[in-house]
Amino acid sequence: MKQLALTVLIGFLLACSVQGQEDAHQKVVAGFNGGMMVHTGYLQGTLPEIGYRAQGVPFGLGGVIRVALGRHWMVGGEGYVSTLRQMRNGSYIKYGWGGLLGEFYWPFKHVMPYVRLTVGGGSLTTFLMFDGNADDWTMEQDAVFHKQVFCAITPFTGCDFILTKAVHLTLKADWLNGISHTGWMKPTGPRFYFGVIFYH
Repeated sequence: MKQLALTVLIGFLLACSVQGQEDAHQKVVAGFNGGMMVHTGYLQGTLPEIGYRAQGVPFGLGGVIRVALGRHWMVGGEGYVSTLRQMRNGSYIKYGWGGLLGEFYWPFKHVMPYVRLTVGGGSLTTFLMFDGNADDWTMEQDAVFHKQVFCAITPFTGCDFILTKAVHLTLKADWLNGISHTGWMKPTGPRFYFGVIFYH
């Protein structure tokens, strides 16, 4: 997946250089859009500090708001919260992140494929209860709680399905790369998003 992320990034930069002159002759601000998305996927990875291997299907939601620049470019921001439940006892690993994005898109009659890159930051909160009961009020001895901030670099690709000029359905996949002073944030893996975007 790291090779995929690198490929998407290189493609994004090449598209920037190819389309730059064309967009220079278009109307600068071509519109605004934004919407909400839900997501799932599959995350896995070992937390080296405690030797715990986390894996599973996350669930989360978030949103995006963008400004269209010319015919093929958008800039804006997005933010998400993604929770990975663990051990069926209230334990969880939760990502919250957001940042500024740049997007290259190509509209056709009914679809609009795109590639993007988001750069920003976030936090990773880990709560793991290895023994105990989440339903009682007893103090638990064998539990771990940790919160850490990170820089976020998130390449992704997807496609809008154009219902009307003002309403699109969107489907995308990304790979969040969280980087802190201790290294790469884990667990990691692909996430898949589905949502509604409103255009003006």
